[in-house]
Amino acid sequence: MSTPSSFLQVHEVIDARPLSRLQFHAITLCMLTAVLDGFDTQVIGMLAPVMARSLGVPASHFGPVFSAGLIGMLIGAVTLGPLADRYGRKRLIVLSSIIFGALSLVTAFASRLDQLLVLRLLTGIGLGGALPNAISLASEYAPKRHSRTVVSTLMCGMPLGAMFGGLVSAALLPIYGWQAVFIAGGVLPLIVALASMMLLPESPGFLVLRDDRRLQLDRIVRRIAPDVDPARVRGNATTPDTRVPMRELFAPGRAMQTALLWIPYFMNLVVLYFIVSWMPAVLVGAQQSVGTGIKAVALFSLGGVAGCIAQGPLMNRFGMRRALLCELMIYAALAMTLANAAGDASVVVAVSLLMGVVVQGVQAGLNALATEIYPISMRATGVGCAVGIGRIGSISGPLIGGMLLQMHWSASEVFLAGIVPAVIAASAIALNPSARRVTS
Repeated sequence: MSTPSSFLQVHEVIDARPLSRLQFHAITLCMLTAVLDGFDTQVIGMLAPVMARSLGVPASHFGPVFSAGLIGMLIGAVTLGPLADRYGRKRLIVLSSIIFGALSLVTAFASRLDQLLVLRLLTGIGLGGALPNAISLASEYAPKRHSRTVVSTLMCGMPLGAMFGGLVSAALLPIYGWQAVFIAGGVLPLIVALASMMLLPESPGFLVLRDDRRLQLDRIVRRIAPDVDPARVRGNATTPDTRVPMRELFAPGRAMQTALLWIPYFMNLVVLYFIVSWMPAVLVGAQQSVGTGIKAVALFSLGGVAGCIAQGPLMNRFGMRRALLCELMIYAALAMTLANAAGDASVVVAVSLLMGVVVQGVQAGLNALATEIYPISMRATGVGCAVGIGRIGSISGPLIGGMLLQMHWSASEVFLAGIVPAVIAASAIALNPSARRVTS
């Protein structure tokens, strides 16, 4: 074993070595958390028509239920994210998983719409806390050369979870009813939470700032780098502030970066959730079949998986700013194509697939950018608040789409309007100094 001739930072230990089994387990559990997050977020929309009949209410009354879930996610992101910077990533990932798993189980026994609304609000809090902490922990265990790829691939969990939810619903719904889908969606997160309690390591970057957790850090260092004396691994000389450092997001030198990160987070999720929520209805207005609309949304999710996987290597190869701007410009071109060919089913499905690649690829890239802007001491706060702002966009997208349809906008006008948030997002990315500087 080497002699402690010099001190090492935690990231230097991780960056200098290949991925260990411990790191692989940590990233895999974070990925599973993201998949189940996507499952629970999307499955309510798939089951709404059947649930409405079972509860004896019109399906149109489920709008507040959808909104309650998204509002809960916003609350969870901006509260449970920052708490992880004080109490640890692992604890909050486990807690968040238990919250949305247990409440999904309870949802299976809801018998009234008001019960369902409250349960979705509370479930959303758990969902909102799970994703930003999983992103933060995965990024901290990934060597810098793989960090963007890991974070971007982690975001595959959302569309994969939605696809998994569709498969589970198709298998269970005809035989056991909608309640069985929520039971599955509750049991699986609880299993992952139990596995995380036993196998998920705490962030070494978090532990190194806590003298009372030193033994835990030493065990992790030995598993990642057996050749390194744990006594050599040090954090910053200053004592960390254990209060939730949300105000630090707007400290001098960081306020503009935060604002210019939040703008594309919001705008891109306006686009993403508008497409997922209203694409079928808009296409029906363009004389397409409902089946074409459903196929378009499914291909959008499939394209999202491909986009998330490709995003990390693309940003490493071409730089973060260039990759994100090119993807947003491609989306604008695709939206113009869709506006002019909304009546052609073959064009619609092809464009929807490509839109999924670029729109969800951009979202994965923004998550990677957030992990690189903020230091470890406040990373969960930074990522959590950015995700929270994005949740507002995810609420706004369906609302804006509904307003445009009530105003009797044509499919062409709606798709052209979708270019506006992309242009605003691109402008913010172009102005963000972090997007220009943070390149491989």
